[in-house]
Amino acid sequence: MKQHLVIFDTTLRDGEQSPGASMTREEKIRVARQLEKMRVDVIEAGFAAASPGDFDAIHAIAHTIKESTVCSLARANENDIRRAGEAIKPAKSGRVHTFIATSPIHMEKKLRMSPDQVVEQAIRAIGWAREYTDDVEFSAEDAGRSELDFLCRIFEQVIKAGATTINVPDTVGYNIPYQYAETIRQLIERVPNSDRVIWSVHCHNDLGLAVSNSLAAVLAGARQVECTINGLGERAGNASLEEVVMAVRTRSDVFPVETRIDTTQIVPASKLVSQITGYPVQPNKAVVGANAFAHEAGIHQDGVLKHRETYEIMRAEDVGWAQNKLVLGKHSGRNAFKARLQQIGIELESDEALNAAFARFKELADRKHEIFDEDLHALVSDEVVTPEHEHYKLIYSHVCSETGEMPHARVILSVGGVERKGEASGGGPVDATFKAIERIAKSGAELLLYSVNAITTGTDAQGEVTTRLAKAGRIVNGNGADTDIVIASARSYLNALNKLHSSLDRVRAQGDV
Repeated sequence: MKQHLVIFDTTLRDGEQSPGASMTREEKIRVARQLEKMRVDVIEAGFAAASPGDFDAIHAIAHTIKESTVCSLARANENDIRRAGEAIKPAKSGRVHTFIATSPIHMEKKLRMSPDQVVEQAIRAIGWAREYTDDVEFSAEDAGRSELDFLCRIFEQVIKAGATTINVPDTVGYNIPYQYAETIRQLIERVPNSDRVIWSVHCHNDLGLAVSNSLAAVLAGARQVECTINGLGERAGNASLEEVVMAVRTRSDVFPVETRIDTTQIVPASKLVSQITGYPVQPNKAVVGANAFAHEAGIHQDGVLKHRETYEIMRAEDVGWAQNKLVLGKHSGRNAFKARLQQIGIELESDEALNAAFARFKELADRKHEIFDEDLHALVSDEVVTPEHEHYKLIYSHVCSETGEMPHARVILSVGGVERKGEASGGGPVDATFKAIERIAKSGAELLLYSVNAITTGTDAQGEVTTRLAKAGRIVNGNGADTDIVIASARSYLNALNKLHSSLDRVRAQGDV
């Protein structure tokens, strides 16, 4: 009988710490619902003490999710832990995840605490957390560069205090698989009460080894892996959920564990997170990349046609890939539209949101003959991604671009409910449009990224645009989709401006696991 491997998803916490990937409350709920549908064991919904917005999002997810444990991260101080405990109170199953740094460089340079003080603070933190839940996880930040003897000491003490999961994070992506596996193995062997907890790993991808380190740790005895959809995360990202899960499933001959993940929900989850955060998935990304199951070489094509397993170790349909199918058209009704949204995992919060999305669907169907599931994701996102009250809204756009002439754009925006006009010339139609918008907004934001992806195939495909803006140390991503790429670009830019204008600023708390 194989043992259960707990899948702990931190897309909504660590993944959101990617520059520009900050999500709204509604977006977080959408992602959490998809993670629950995928049967993720633990959803780390955020860092409750980071901001009122984070607290509210975690609290709302705790109200909504019934089949997964909802978790909040907290530093090892009383205020953080009490905020986390209050945030998860509505959850059917809730967890507080507290951490403190344990490496010599972190204790000396960042915490300015002695090892004895760190152990005492960790014990107190577990006590505070257990006032809210019996499910308490403890992480030793920067465990990958910590002294093994000290890790054994602090882990023994927090287990005595009541921790039920012990996480050994490679916070800076420094470890190598054989070394990391040996660390896990020795901790399990040397900590006297190690059999009373689940051992967990949380690996960053700075050297491209996050998944390898995680899997090596599983073979060494870890029974929880902390990961994110698409490997989203700070710096080079985290271990990819889809890669960990499919490695364990595909190599069942090697791994003595199994997950409860519904793998057919992996690709829908990947697309949802990519679309909401504005982080596109590279075509050659394992499992969820567009080319993951594509074969161009003649020898490969011949082999796959004769017998799929000659060049495919997984079935595309097992992770949620399917042929694009026409699901709706301009004659489809509201009920059919709503039913299809539910089938692909989209649930809108109100009838007003459904009506607005349906109106956009009808508008799109008049311009685009074939409507695919990807179109529906982008269409509904236009209703959900923007802040609840749009400060900037596109009313009208006229762009002129002709051979030998400089492109010129004229736009009308609603700014706080007041219509404003602006026009400008630029190096191209998109450049002119952005400059015209800035003539009105005068945001002073710096454009860091402009990216265009076709949502489906064909010349009438919707273009999905990601725009990344920076201002006063804050970085946001804006998204927009339309069959007209200039309109999609304008919507994306305005979406980013709205996020900058939003009062829901996330204040990063010190430290990370």
